[in-house]
Amino acid sequence: MTLAMILLVIHAAYEFSLDGGGKMQVWIWFGFIPARFFETGIQGGMLPLLWTPITHAFLHGGWVHVFMNVAWLAIFGTPIAHRYGGFVFLLIFLAGVLGGVAFYTVLELHSVSVLIGASGGVAGLTGAAMRFVFQPVLTKVNPETGEIVSLGRQLASFPQMWHDTRARVFTLFWLGINFAVPLYGFVVGTEGPMIAWQAHIGGFMVGLVLPDLIERIKLQPRS
Repeated sequence: MTLAMILLVIHAAYEFSLDGGGKMQVWIWFGFIPARFFETGIQGGMLPLLWTPITHAFLHGGWVHVFMNVAWLAIFGTPIAHRYGGFVFLLIFLAGVLGGVAFYTVLELHSVSVLIGASGGVAGLTGAAMRFVFQPVLTKVNPETGEIVSLGRQLASFPQMWHDTRARVFTLFWLGINFAVPLYGFVVGTEGPMIAWQAHIGGFMVGLVLPDLIERIKLQPRS
């Protein structure tokens, strides 16, 4: 809820307090531009690369953009927060943001297009959630009361996830929708919709692998 409010407040401030020139300056200084690695003529040079891999996630191109990300955040961020807590939730979100930036940069290394939006981080949360949201709930019987106690959902291995119909269909559908964006542009001979599908896929892949590391660390006995 806090992250959703931050995204909404920042966008409201952006929309209602800046004119066109001010908005452009925000994009230049806080959006991520891959070409900064080579194009020293871009305002600010390479210096904004120190913060824009993170700050771009808190900017959005319009109300539809931010509301879609907030809705997706609520749907797939909630089970992550319930399972791991707020701190790990935020780590997964930021890891997804950075994973999205990395994959976007690999495929758009010389692009001067500005990457903005929390989609990479939200995709990271979505990928992490795929590892357990469709899995059965584990239970045990309390030996004293005989009450059945829920232990939460098991973390699926990748083979288990693949063999679960719902997880497999959702993952293939989600990846297919994103890969369809550049394919559409190729077929019709245009750039296609202005959607950073690369950031979506990069964040999702990072999210898929993080739960193994997180649960290995969390389950280690403390000395």
